[in-house]
Amino acid sequence: MILDLKVVGGRVVTMDPDRPTASVIGVWAGRIVGLDDDVADLPARHVVDLDGAVVLPGFVDAHNHLAWAGRAARTPDVSSCKTVAQVLDVLRDAPRASGWVEVAGYDHRALDRPLTSRDLDLIGPRVYVQDLSGHACVVSSDVLAVLPASALRDAQRDATGTPTGFLAEGAQTAVRALRLPYSLDDIAADVEAGAHQCLREGIVLAAEAGVGGGLIGSSPLEVEAYQRASLPIRVQLMISADRLEPVAAHAADGIRRAVPLGLRTGLGDDRLSIGPLKLWTDGGMMARTAALTWPYEGMDTAGQLQDDPDLMRAAIIDGHTAGWQLAVHAIGDRAIDFALDALSQAQRTAPRLDTRHRIEHCGLVRPEQLDRIAELNVIPVVQPTFLWAYGDDYAKIMGPERTPWMYRGRSFLDRGIPLAGSSDRPVADGNPLRAIQFMAERRSDEGNPIGPTEATTIHEALSAYTINAAYACRREHALGTITPGKLADFAILETNPLTTDIHDIGNINLAATVISGHFAHNPAAFPNTPTTDPEPPHRGPI
Repeated sequence: MILDLKVVGGRVVTMDPDRPTASVIGVWAGRIVGLDDDVADLPARHVVDLDGAVVLPGFVDAHNHLAWAGRAARTPDVSSCKTVAQVLDVLRDAPRASGWVEVAGYDHRALDRPLTSRDLDLIGPRVYVQDLSGHACVVSSDVLAVLPASALRDAQRDATGTPTGFLAEGAQTAVRALRLPYSLDDIAADVEAGAHQCLREGIVLAAEAGVGGGLIGSSPLEVEAYQRASLPIRVQLMISADRLEPVAAHAADGIRRAVPLGLRTGLGDDRLSIGPLKLWTDGGMMARTAALTWPYEGMDTAGQLQDDPDLMRAAIIDGHTAGWQLAVHAIGDRAIDFALDALSQAQRTAPRLDTRHRIEHCGLVRPEQLDRIAELNVIPVVQPTFLWAYGDDYAKIMGPERTPWMYRGRSFLDRGIPLAGSSDRPVADGNPLRAIQFMAERRSDEGNPIGPTEATTIHEALSAYTINAAYACRREHALGTITPGKLADFAILETNPLTTDIHDIGNINLAATVISGHFAHNPAAFPNTPTTDPEPPHRGPI
C-alpha cells in the first residue's frame, strides 16, 4: 500500500483514550489508516516532517454563524467607537446597499450614551445598526414609522413615551423582514469568508446555527447559498424552526409539521450536511433579554421569552416528532426551565433513542437544573469566550449569587454531561484556543475570576472542542479524535496546550490546518505537503 500522506516528526495528541499519543500518522483517500508502527514502514507520496509541532484533532465549532461573520467583516464596523459622534462619522461614510445603510459591532455599553433613532436620522433614511449580540438593533425613525404596532409593543421608550429606536428580539426580526433577503451570491461570498476565518483557527467543522429564518437567517433560499459556496471546511446547517409546515402525512407517522419534503437531521455528506432544527426561546445577556427567574441586578427587567410559550412548545414537540435533533437556544435560567419542560414533554409524546437534543448557550444554570439536564441527556453547547470577553459585565448584571452559574463547565462534567464548546462567531472571538484557556482558567480578559469553581482541566477543555463537539453534531464517527478510520482533519500547533502555561494557551500559534490530509492552511510552510485536496471544496448539490 502506498499512502497519500505520512506525517512524521510530530507530537500527536489523539484525544482517543485507547491510544492517547502517537508520532506517525498515515493517510489514504482523506482518512487516517494507521498510527506509528502500523504505517511507519509504508511508502507515501508525501512525507511531511512536522519538526516537533503538535497535532490535535481538527477543532469543531458546534455553534457558529458563518454568513453573519463574513457579512460583518465587509460591513463598516463601529466596535472601536467610544462616542455616538464617532459612530455617526462611520455611518456618514458607509455605503448604501439595496437602499440601506448598515454598520456592525454596535455595543451600547461601550459608548458615552446609547444610540437613538434621532441620531440616525442625521444620516438619512433606512439606517440599521446591528447590536453586537445579534438580539437587538437601532434604526432610524422612518423605519420605526413603517413597523407594525405589534413590533413596537415592547419597544424601549424615552421619558415622553417615544420609541428610542432600540429594538430587541421580535421587534428586530420585524426590521430584518424589511431588509431581507440578501442575494444568494452575497450570502455565498459571506459564507466563504466566514469559513476561511475558521480555517485559519484550526476549525475543520463549523455548525451554522440557523438558516432560512429566525433571528439571523439571510434568505428563505439560504441553503442554496451554501451549495454555491466553495467551502474550505466542513459545514453543518441548523435549519430554523420557522421552516416547519403542516403536512398531510400518514396517520401512522404521527407527524403534524415538518420541513418540506420531510428533510431532517443527517442529510448530506462529509462536507455539507443538515444538522439540528434550531429554535429560539429567549434573548441574550448582552441585550438584557435573556429570560431570568428574577431580574437583572439593579434593573427592573428579567428579560423575555422569544415568543408565545405555546407556540414554542409546539415547535419543539413537532420538530422532535418529525425526527429532528433539536438545538434550542436558551440562555437565561427561566428559558432553560422552559426548554427542559418542552423537551421532556416531546420525549413523552414520541419516545426516541439517541436524540442528542441540545441547549444552545445554556448560559445561566441554577444548581437544581443540573441533574435535570443530565437526566434528559441534553447536551449543553456553551461559548466560554463570552465570559472572557464580557464576563465582567455579565458578572455585574447577574450579581454574586448567580455569577458562578454562568456558562458552567465542571458541574456539567461531574454529572457525566457531555460538554460541547463553540464560539457563536462573530458575537465573540472564534479562536478555540482562547475558549480552551478560559475553560481551564475562568478569568476574564481583565484578569478577574468568573465562576472559578467551574474550571475544567485543559484536557477536558480540549475535549469540548474536539470529540464532545463532534458528538453534539453527530459526527463523532468521523471527527474529534485522531483514530484510524476517521477523517484526516488536524489542527497543527507550534506548542502543546497540555504543557503550555495556562495563561498562554490562547496565544499558541497555529502551524497548519489539515482537511482530508490536505494542508488547506499552512502558515508554517511545511514542505512537501499535498498540493491537491482528495476531497475538493464543496460546490454543488448537497
